[in-house]
Amino acid sequence: MTSPFVQYIASQACNNAWANHRLYHACLQLTRADLQATRTSFFPTIQLTLNHILTCDWFYLDALERELTGQAPHDNCYVFFEQDEPFDDCASLHAAQAAADKRLIAHCRQLTDADLARPVTILRDTPQIDTRSRLLAHLFQHQNHHRGQVHAMLAGTPVAPPQLDEFFCTGEANLRAPDFAELGWTEEEIWQMR
Repeated sequence: MTSPFVQYIASQACNNAWANHRLYHACLQLTRADLQATRTSFFPTIQLTLNHILTCDWFYLDALERELTGQAPHDNCYVFFEQDEPFDDCASLHAAQAAADKRLIAHCRQLTDADLARPVTILRDTPQIDTRSRLLAHLFQHQNHHRGQVHAMLAGTPVAPPQLDEFFCTGEANLRAPDFAELGWTEEEIWQMR
């Protein structure tokens, strides 16, 4: 039986993918000019912010997956940041983000309480060692932080920012049903995974 904490971590990974799905649904409607226009935010464009979310996902997923499978930490973890913008169009970014989101869900669904407590090492200039639960919490927060910036930047475009806070409440299942259908998910799959 899955513990409530493991279930929560897995639901966070699904929420992450769902929010990205909704955000990209809006961003895919932008022109290239709107995607690349300079705006007020931490990263100056929607495209650069989306690329940053993705490259950070690659960075953390690599460390998490390596530890879980018994591999040594990546000896050049910064390889994921060699390009600030590995993708210069929204369709390619969306496909790569969706693939990363699927990896994160698969990773979280296989975890146990013991896995969440294990240390994960990232060989930064000063090695970073955190438990898997802390790294996952950081990754989810990082995504929320930068998705919020894209959401705010969308307000300055012709495309309305999507609602991103209807994932967890039972009474709002109907609001996410179309997205779940597009993602091939069911409520039962998310909330009772094992």
